[in-house]
Amino acid sequence: MNVMLNILVAVQMLSAIAMVGLILIQHGKGADMGAAFGSGSAGSLFGASGSANFLSRTTAALAVVFFVCTLLLAYLSHGRPTGGDSLLERAPVTAPAPAAPAPASQIPSGTPATPAPEAPASNPAQIPGK
Repeated sequence: MNVMLNILVAVQMLSAIAMVGLILIQHGKGADMGAAFGSGSAGSLFGASGSANFLSRTTAALAVVFFVCTLLLAYLSHGRPTGGDSLLERAPVTAPAPAAPAPASQIPSGTPATPAPEAPASNPAQIPGK
């Protein structure tokens, strides 16, 4: 079953890459208008209009292959169990260790451990004069 899914994914990716390449090769509708008035080359490897037919039919066939592969992958992956496939789901769940209680000397009390610095006594000798 896993081999078939890998083959389907490979076919889907190859058809997508080929489809992108074929779409980029094709001429737009404006290019045919310019060729009708003499600018550009109307002839090609497949003839005057054979290129458009061949490339558009090949693109349509690759689009059908892409969508069929997409539907098959969705159908086949729907029946697969979701549990146990992810590394995160397989990881053991452990609770964090409880923190050790702090010793009584480190527990802060309501009063500060060191007394607050007192304001220095006013001494007239320490005040600079004018």
